[in-house]
Amino acid sequence: MSDNQKLSSLTTEQTEFKREIGVFGGISIIGGIMIGSGIFYLGSYVLQRTGMNSGLALICWILAGIVSLVAGLCYAELGTAMPKAGGRVIYLNEAFHPVVGFMAGFTDWLLGGPGSIAAVAIALMNVAKSFFHISDFGIKVAAIILIIGATIYNLVGVKVASAVQSLSMVAKLVPIAVVMFVALFVGKVSPDLSLGSASTYAIEHNTNVVSMLAIAIVAALWAYEGWSNLNTVAEEIKNPKKNLPLAIIIGIGGVTVLYALFNFAIMKVLPHEKIVEMINNDDLYLGTAVAKTVLGNAGGIIVSIGMIFAMFGTMNGMVLAQPRMYYAMAEEGHFFKSFKKLHPKYKVPTVPIIVQCIFSVVLVLLRNLDQLTNLVVISGMIFNVLVILALPILRHKYPNIDRPYKVWLYPISVIVVALVFVGLLIQGIIEDPINGSLGLLVPAAGAVVYFIFDKRIKSEAK
Repeated sequence: MSDNQKLSSLTTEQTEFKREIGVFGGISIIGGIMIGSGIFYLGSYVLQRTGMNSGLALICWILAGIVSLVAGLCYAELGTAMPKAGGRVIYLNEAFHPVVGFMAGFTDWLLGGPGSIAAVAIALMNVAKSFFHISDFGIKVAAIILIIGATIYNLVGVKVASAVQSLSMVAKLVPIAVVMFVALFVGKVSPDLSLGSASTYAIEHNTNVVSMLAIAIVAALWAYEGWSNLNTVAEEIKNPKKNLPLAIIIGIGGVTVLYALFNFAIMKVLPHEKIVEMINNDDLYLGTAVAKTVLGNAGGIIVSIGMIFAMFGTMNGMVLAQPRMYYAMAEEGHFFKSFKKLHPKYKVPTVPIIVQCIFSVVLVLLRNLDQLTNLVVISGMIFNVLVILALPILRHKYPNIDRPYKVWLYPISVIVVALVFVGLLIQGIIEDPINGSLGLLVPAAGAVVYFIFDKRIKSEAK
């Protein structure tokens, strides 16, 4: 393939996929994956890491949203310049070497996608346990049934899956919004948002406010995970050069506002002493406590329903988005040929969707929730860094490519976000060395698999 042909294939909007996803569908995929159970409990971790300073905690939520938005805008530039299915696999292939993109896809194929789906399905059923008496084994069985069900309707086309995603997005935002707005208007507490106590806490604990801010932002960033998944379905987005960045900006920006307001609402209802007491007793679900305070027992039910819809949207978004990455790996040539075949009627990558389901079910049976979460985060973090760094490399490599959208404040924004993700990776490995080691070994195994396929391809070409 000549350079002109290759460039044309990377930038064309012609595709075998059906373009069924509009702006709201794109926002629903981003928001649906990002807004999970974390909104209800991660505020406790942020407060712990800021020395229980409410003002510093709110700043952390806003800064984490800004970091996520800038990272998302890097993806928006890459996605509008190369509107291809597969997302970061494509960008890493072009910026570095196909083996790097393959390692990212292989890690997601084996761990990232199935692990995330398995973890969210188990977490969802743990919440459902408050309504039904389910044993630990029953939770795993129910999680498996849920995964299989979501896989089945994702097999009949992206239009159905996108519609389900949009409905679940609305369904989970309604109870969250009800609790948040009632709390904002009914809450009588005037939270102390001054930063003075943070300095005192820092001196007493032999640290500084900047270090406290950094480690708290790390906790908040877990709640923003998921913004990168829209790019994997770029070939199924209507008018991607306009709608992709628009969905990313509205999706991440909207979630940032939601998280900041939700955490402020908690501070408006629960006295600071009550919050500290709950967190010290490992009662981390502050949002549930707020709902019960302002709406009684019905509030607890509303929050539980909101959590179920939130996690379902997260799971469905990943079932929808991840197989497009495996499709891109097969299209590049170093993966199973069956993975690049689209269903003749529904135009979805059938085999990757089914294999992802099988792997997810296996992980449900083999791992617990905490192990799955750590494994997924650590294994994927290194590729977030590489995708951000791919942006300046591809600007240099393809200077004349049409870029309908360009990231703001370049290159400072790219450098800062890359450093933040490097910090996340290092912290994850230090805190969980076992899963950290496994998360690094799987990409290495992916490189071995790539070269096995590469050797076979070259042998067949002779």
